Amino acid sequence: MTDIIIYTQNDCPPCTFIKNYLTDKGFKYIEKNIANQQYRNEMIDYDAFATPFILLNGEPMYQVDMDKINHVLNIETTH
Repeated sequence: MTDIIIYTQNDCPPCTFIKNYLTDKGFKYIEKNIANQQYRNEMIDYDAFATPFILLNGEPMYQVDMDKINHVLNIETTH
């Protein structure tokens, strides 16, 4: 099982995209909206300053890298 945590904020199209993508592929994730100061501080502790900030099995992703996400989650893609 893969642990997925997504730090998000309101009105963030890339945040919505990645949440919808993971849901469509059947993955569960924990969302931490940085409107909550505790979650904002957690994200900053990783030196992350933009959303979505993703932790895949504890490994930080500072930008949405679909190839890496698909590889780590073993999602088949067609190009």
